[in-house]
Amino acid sequence: MTETKRISIFPLAGALLFPGMHLPLHIFEERYRALINDAMARDRRIGMIQPKTAGDEAELFDIGCVGKIVDIEALEDGRFNIVLEGIARFRVIEEIDASTAFRQVRAEIEDDLEIDEVLASTERAALEIEARKFAELQGYQVDWDSIGRLDDMSFVNGIAQIAPFDPASKQALLEIDGLSNRAELIIQLLDFFGRQDGDDGRATLQ
Repeated sequence: MTETKRISIFPLAGALLFPGMHLPLHIFEERYRALINDAMARDRRIGMIQPKTAGDEAELFDIGCVGKIVDIEALEDGRFNIVLEGIARFRVIEEIDASTAFRQVRAEIEDDLEIDEVLASTERAALEIEARKFAELQGYQVDWDSIGRLDDMSFVNGIAQIAPFDPASKQALLEIDGLSNRAELIIQLLDFFGRQDGDDGRATLQ
C-alpha cells in the first residue's frame, strides 16, 4: 500500500540514498540550508532524488528515497553536516509550484517490501566474489569480515549506494524491485565497470 505526501527534495546527481542506508552530506548552498532548517522544524525528512540533467530546474527522475536526518552539525557560518537514514523509496507524481527556495513534489511513498527479503546463499556468494574482484582491481581497502556480518539488505544496498557507477546506473539500481534482482544488476555493473576501457582506464555506460 502506498501513501501520498508532499516532499521537500534535494536533487543531487550521483548521490543516492537507499532504504536502511546512511548518507552523509555537507550542506552549503543557501536554498538547501533553508531546506534543512525547514525539515528540522517539521519531521526531519527530505527526499533525495537525481536530476536528469544539470541546472536548477532540471527534470527529475521518477524515483527517489525519503531520508530522515538522524545526525546534524550546525556550523557557525550557517552550513550543516548531516547524516540521512533512508526510510522508503518514493515515486514523483508531480512537482509543486512552491514559494520556497527549495523544490517540492507530491509523491507516493512506497512500502518497504524488501526489508524481509534474503538472498540465496549462491546469490550472496556470487555478489561477494564480484565485489572482491572489483575492489582488488580498484585498489580499495575493504574490511571483508565486517561485510560478511551484514544482513543481505544492508550488503546489497550498501554496495549499490557507494559503488562508483555513473548516475544512470545508480538510478537503475534504486528503481529495480527485489533484492535478488538488484544483486544481479550489481554483479553486471561491477563486471562492466571493472573492465579497463578507454584512455582513462575506466568503462562508462554513457
